[in-house]
Amino acid sequence: MAVSSTRELPFLNVADPDFAMTSDEVVAARARSWCARTNYGLAALRYDAVKTLLKDRRLRQGSHAWPRHNGVTGPFADWWGHVLLNKEGGDHARLRRLVNPAFSPRLIGSLGPQFRALGEELIDAFHDEGRCEFVSQFAEPYAARVICMMLGIPQSEWKTIATWSSDMGLALGVTFKQDLPKIEAALEGLYGYADDLIADRRVNPGEDFVSRLVLAQRDEDSLSHEELRIMLVLLIFGGMDTTRNQLGLALQTFMRHPDQWRLLAERPDLGGAAVEEVMRVNPTVTWVTREAVEDFTYEGVDIAKGTTVHLFSQVAGTDPAAIPDPGFDITAERPPHFGFGGGAHHCLGHFVARSDMSEALPLLARRLREPRIDGTATWLPASGNTGPIEMPLRFTPGN
Repeated sequence: MAVSSTRELPFLNVADPDFAMTSDEVVAARARSWCARTNYGLAALRYDAVKTLLKDRRLRQGSHAWPRHNGVTGPFADWWGHVLLNKEGGDHARLRRLVNPAFSPRLIGSLGPQFRALGEELIDAFHDEGRCEFVSQFAEPYAARVICMMLGIPQSEWKTIATWSSDMGLALGVTFKQDLPKIEAALEGLYGYADDLIADRRVNPGEDFVSRLVLAQRDEDSLSHEELRIMLVLLIFGGMDTTRNQLGLALQTFMRHPDQWRLLAERPDLGGAAVEEVMRVNPTVTWVTREAVEDFTYEGVDIAKGTTVHLFSQVAGTDPAAIPDPGFDITAERPPHFGFGGGAHHCLGHFVARSDMSEALPLLARRLREPRIDGTATWLPASGNTGPIEMPLRFTPGN
């Protein structure tokens, strides 16, 4: 039976900086209905609904409307409207076809030893002290220097990349509009950096990721300069921001489950499974957005053309209707999570993120025994894109 009015659905105030995906009100809303009303449209809460709607052709990528939802115009809104993430149809297919070869699993897989060496180097710097500030001493430099490896640029540049990426990441949170000056300054910096990279690789092509993008061509089609610079800004920002946040969230999750941390230290082969399980229960991207391109009804709810539908990946990943025992267990077999989105807009960089984090987490588990918060951790809002800002840790040094 169709719901005659969405007012009958539960309401979640996702614009509240204190809103949290793991709150009792969200769990109660999921038990009551497959979806809820929000400040920005509807939110799908259950696993089966998220899985289905991710691939539903009556919905398009909805994040294109995020600046409009926040009353934002200007340079960031212009860039956001042209990124691959927000393209549809032929434009999206063409760009994805040209960019895909740069994400060669062979190229990324060959970087595994470098990822491990980087992780060991960063841990060595604080290991003997038995304490660290995890974000600034590991997660941020690790994520930024992986991007440097991918792009073939000096790793000494990592701090510049990290700062700009962090500032850009503020655009994906609920404080977007108030942070706009900082966001647009970071965008300008990243554009300049991308222009310099493109100019250099046109003259000095190599085997690195940027060279592959610059040389990308298929059936006489190629990426324009503007498409290249837009793509590089997205890759630098997206790859850095999400990996840093996800590593912090992984530590948070494992500190709540110390038995699993000990198991990972003993079983480094579970690194890949650990990444998947963390992203199921505690992803940095807590929702994926779609927009209805026509009127339709789903599971008794009438959805009008133009309605924004947020697919709550974290809430779906712990839905007991799909996962009867949704507790954290890196040895359990689980249905696919939605931390990388899905459908036509499945994250292009998922293999990079899976590769670098699956190398980092077992190293951390082996060398940082019994990690615990040492002081006060600070966090981004617990919705949108989330993660720790500062995470001071104490630990028992391991081998």
